[in-house]
Amino acid sequence: MDGLNILLVEDEKKIADTLAQGLSEHQYNVSVAYDGVIGKKLFDSQNYDLVILDINLPGMNGYELCKAIRLKNERVPIIMLTALSTTDDKIEGFEAGADDYIVKPFDFKELLVRLKALLKRLHQTNLPVNVLKASDVVMNLDSKEVTRAGKLIHLTAKEFQLLEYFVKNKNKVVSRADIALNVWDIDFDTKTNVIDVYVNFLRKKLEKDFDSKLIHTQVGMGYILKDSN
Repeated sequence: MDGLNILLVEDEKKIADTLAQGLSEHQYNVSVAYDGVIGKKLFDSQNYDLVILDINLPGMNGYELCKAIRLKNERVPIIMLTALSTTDDKIEGFEAGADDYIVKPFDFKELLVRLKALLKRLHQTNLPVNVLKASDVVMNLDSKEVTRAGKLIHLTAKEFQLLEYFVKNKNKVVSRADIALNVWDIDFDTKTNVIDVYVNFLRKKLEKDFDSKLIHTQVGMGYILKDSN
């Protein structure tokens, strides 16, 4: 997957230039923008395989830019790279459409691993149509559409990934650590409740207007998506 195009939007010039050089050494083509407005103009004018965003950007902040990118392209992987480290900051980033969230200071090798994982995941979903089913839920991994009993359910990118993991492991209890590793690609942090928050987001969207529950809590163990079929 060498030679792919990456958009890097970072207002700290030293960090941006260092990252751009490191990525270029790994055969990625990097475009750099030092503010959000220029970042949006670049994204609108060129095709990118992945985007790396800071949050505190002049002109247009990272959350706004992420949402603007998602309006144009629902599938391009987006990594937020920021000093903002609270759970609320992370939730806002994922809700804006980010696929991953890395807190500064960070190790370049970690960024590279996560970047490659996202690009690999995107490449895999470009294969011929893949459909997952559990109970009356149908997931199209190509179009990223989810329906329950024929009703379209609108999910964010992270909610989709979480549901995909649940469906692939239907009728099995998965721990919060399992989810953290397989959906967020991070080591489990016992101090964060991001996973619980996202499970609740998913429950509300999947179970609203329906009598039967899909995702159940197994106290002290984790969660399970029960397939009633």
